[in-house]
Amino acid sequence: MKKGLRLWAVLFWLLVWQLGSMALGSEILLVSPVRVIETLAGMVVQAQFWRSVGFSLIRIFGGFLLGALLGSLLAALSSRFRIIRELFSPLVLTIRTVPVASFIILALIWFSSRNLSILISFLMVLPIIYTGVLSGIGERDRGLMEMARVFHVRRMRRFLMIDLPGVYPYFHSACKTALGLSWKSGIAAEVIGMPRGSIGEHMQQAKVYLDTPSLFAWTVVIVLVSLLCERLVLHGMDLGMKTLRRWKG
Repeated sequence: MKKGLRLWAVLFWLLVWQLGSMALGSEILLVSPVRVIETLAGMVVQAQFWRSVGFSLIRIFGGFLLGALLGSLLAALSSRFRIIRELFSPLVLTIRTVPVASFIILALIWFSSRNLSILISFLMVLPIIYTGVLSGIGERDRGLMEMARVFHVRRMRRFLMIDLPGVYPYFHSACKTALGLSWKSGIAAEVIGMPRGSIGEHMQQAKVYLDTPSLFAWTVVIVLVSLLCERLVLHGMDLGMKTLRRWKG
């Protein structure tokens, strides 16, 4: 579990949820956590469940990767060339301020809904990574950079020894924020676009048929898969940095 998240606190809110469900006495309004677990247990044994999870996972995570790569590249270019920073500043600001729903509706006019979640996740991740990496580049240790220039340290070695360690904390923080947002925006795109075989399609169907247990069960799946992606990505990044530090040592 995440640091700061205590088991007793989770159990307390599950109990509140259960009592609230019992008080209302209607599964349509508020299904009990026990019923959600039962529904989820019935879903995970079906092949269609795993196909839907894989469908959404590949597209949303793919959008995150594209946004992270392009955002980092644009930040690097913007830090070096002022004209590029000035050129992309209005675009980044626009992406950050325009509501996700507006992007989804506009994208549905131009593109098929099948890969809509890739585009929306990409658009939501790009400005976060761009801003984080650009801030990290600006906060690098000036003394170390000057020393590297004085002693004519090779560009690749300077990148590995100074640039990467200086930018990494900002990139790490940006990725942590972007991963969660990519899932929120990606699933929102699927709920509106309803691509066949996606998690969003199942959630929309559950809403139409007032199948609240399935709606809650799919929500639990999204939270768990999102947390798993976050843990794997951030752990892999930390492992890579530790390996780099040992290699430098």
